[in-house]
Amino acid sequence: MIMFVPGTVRRLWILLLGAALLLAPLGSQAQQQRQRAPQPEAAPAAQPATPASRPAAPATNALIPETSARQAIIADATTGSILFEKNADERMAPSSMSKIMTAYVVFDALKRGDMKLDDMLPVSERAWRMQGSKMFVPLGERVKIDDLLRGMIVQSGNDACIVLAEGLAGSEEAFAERMNAIGKKIGLTGSNFRNASGWPDPDHYMTARDLLTLGERLIADFPELYRIYAERDFTYGKDEKGKPIKQGNRNPLLYKSTGADGIKTGHTEQAGYGLTAAALRDGRRVVMVLNGWPTMKARAEESERLLEWAYREFATYVLFKSGQPVEQAAVWLGKEQSVGLVSARDVAITIPRRLRPQVNVKVSFDAPVPAPIQKGQRIGVVVVSVPERPSVEFPLQAEADVERLGFGGRVTSTLSHYVFGRK
Repeated sequence: MIMFVPGTVRRLWILLLGAALLLAPLGSQAQQQRQRAPQPEAAPAAQPATPASRPAAPATNALIPETSARQAIIADATTGSILFEKNADERMAPSSMSKIMTAYVVFDALKRGDMKLDDMLPVSERAWRMQGSKMFVPLGERVKIDDLLRGMIVQSGNDACIVLAEGLAGSEEAFAERMNAIGKKIGLTGSNFRNASGWPDPDHYMTARDLLTLGERLIADFPELYRIYAERDFTYGKDEKGKPIKQGNRNPLLYKSTGADGIKTGHTEQAGYGLTAAALRDGRRVVMVLNGWPTMKARAEESERLLEWAYREFATYVLFKSGQPVEQAAVWLGKEQSVGLVSARDVAITIPRRLRPQVNVKVSFDAPVPAPIQKGQRIGVVVVSVPERPSVEFPLQAEADVERLGFGGRVTSTLSHYVFGRK
């Protein structure tokens, strides 16, 4: 029979307490990966939510469409998924699609309050003499910015671009420098601007991917002003006979039931015919950039076919709503035994409809999670994978605060775990 004297009991208690305090911060973390069943039904994502890493189009895909365009890229702006691309990083002459960048710079100045829509800008001789598509601004007179924007966007007026550039930056050259600076700021990596209109210049170029980024940013950053791109015609000035000059929007998709609401065409002999287009159907936004078509007819026919392809073959599925618990993570030495893991935005993917049954969802995090835990603290990731498509990761964060146990609670919990094997 073993007898414990009071001193021995005290020494044993101190020994156990010391071990508990030494081991408590460490816990027994292990990487946990769990399969999760996504929601069974499809649901359109209501808000644009581009993942940190934009899912690229697969190298091989039986659904890849054919197009005679030299450069192309099609994306679902809701999830940021690339549905199709062809020479998307190849330098190209953007022609009048450059005017999207001109519009972005002017919209930005309007938003900051540097200018107002009813401000009047003077028409210089340089602007008046500009060739190509024209708004027909009158020499020596002043034109409202509101009219100039429609002259540039709807009528594709090169003269309107110069009036805006000179009015905002003093010269078209200075305005081009501003285009480059803002372009870099919003993530354009393969573009260089030398003028406001897209007039041919060997050092004026963009990529289809940059035009996609620019179009998405313009739509998201300036939704009220973006509405101008949906206007089918604009009347400004009078011809030699005194008849009002009415010009139609060159975007062929605006005249068909496609859901298209912008944004800009382009054409030069070098670049061919191009189109940056956007459409919205049932809360789902598709943006595409295509350039280098040989004819205007090819642009009109193929752009409609490719837009229909994007909506017909692909769908956006919301697997978990923003704030919806995806998993419960065990907590180490916390006042709560577990904490919910949620995504700050919808876990949504855009995939070919035929692949919906093959969606695979995994949740990965280190468990248990040591307390204290702050609400919004990143804990793990949910990885969504589908055959033929790149995997997409969404960060998971703590649903709520979890306080750390007090000294006594930590000792009791640690002893229970290491001595009695309790979790």
